[in-house]
Amino acid sequence: MAHEHEFEGKNVDQALEAASNALQKPVEKLEYDVVSYGSSGIFGLVGAKKAKIRIRNGLGSQKNATPRQKAKDLVRDAFQLGEEPQAKHPPASAPPAVPEPTPENLEKAIRVGEEALRRIVDFITDEAQISTETNEQRILFKVEGGNSGMLIGKRGQTLEAIQYLVEKIVNKQNDQRVRVLVDVEGYLKTRKTNLQNMAERMAEKAQRTKKPATIGQMNAYDRRTVHLHLKSNPAVRTQSVGEGYYRKLIIFPKKRQRNRKNS
Repeated sequence: MAHEHEFEGKNVDQALEAASNALQKPVEKLEYDVVSYGSSGIFGLVGAKKAKIRIRNGLGSQKNATPRQKAKDLVRDAFQLGEEPQAKHPPASAPPAVPEPTPENLEKAIRVGEEALRRIVDFITDEAQISTETNEQRILFKVEGGNSGMLIGKRGQTLEAIQYLVEKIVNKQNDQRVRVLVDVEGYLKTRKTNLQNMAERMAEKAQRTKKPATIGQMNAYDRRTVHLHLKSNPAVRTQSVGEGYYRKLIIFPKKRQRNRKNS
């Protein structure tokens, strides 16, 4: 019957060394799966999480994880990083307005963002090209080529994780916050169109039933898309509820006001 052991370390190499010492077996003869590469091992800039490997008897060596496994690790690690201690106690009031970044800060943000994005993308796929567009406080990093399906992930979760991490790295210790978007093969445009269509359907449902319509588990970018799309609709209003990276968005039907004329 197969026998399993798990070992941890700051990175995969250290976890392998621990396994080799414990099992008294050379590293090159170990057969293992990588359970987690560890946050510091992947990015080196955000958070810290130990790498973990699983030693298995009777199975072939799997020293190189597949792109799908790497993408899943990225999503899990990224959103666990969203639970950092400083994020557990959000301020009661809205933060003060942040001034637009200077050209020098914007140039630095682009350089840091490109470097971070390149490291993440190369971790998942090969032969991907990165270009940059800027617009006031926003930086758009566009990724073309490579395995776009792996970079986007199921329902866009891997792309969300990539964008979350890149934006966090770009704005680390930076008073002039820069909004960061990461797009893969035009996915954001398709996603925006789908969200707008869904917003229309949910708004019609709220008006028809005269009850609030709820959209669950939305990130900040998706919520903003729905808010802006329905802002001009006089029959409904939108509101985000909850805490954390993902929040619900509720579409409320507005009560019709009747104009009373004096006879």
